[in-house]
Amino acid sequence: MATDHLAPTTEHRTAEGRVAAADRGSTVIADRVVAKIAAQAAREALDGVPAAGGTPHAMVTVHQDSARVRISLELDYPSDIGRQCGAVRRRVAERVETLAGMDVPDVAVLVERLHSAHTRGATLGRLA
Repeated sequence: MATDHLAPTTEHRTAEGRVAAADRGSTVIADRVVAKIAAQAAREALDGVPAAGGTPHAMVTVHQDSARVRISLELDYPSDIGRQCGAVRRRVAERVETLAGMDVPDVAVLVERLHSAHTRGATLGRLA
């Protein structure tokens, strides 16, 4: 979980010497919230079009103001796997830093499956 602690300084105190309400307490962001941000960011990096197998899933470990992210996804084949994984890593790190205010030192991308036009057609045929 992430926490945001501010040490009250003189500029954070009211005229009566109390700490201003906006400067008290802490902010905690649950791992599952950061995981949702990461999964959405991975979808965005893949142009919002998931492979035939499904949408990206994220597992996150948060420690203080740092998040380690693991993204599992499926990609279309043939494609530039390295480029897509790099785009996912960059987008996930950027969105988690922006939306959750956390440092993201590690984004691991696990490609679980590749889907070719042939397997997409077979999957669609079974669904019809």
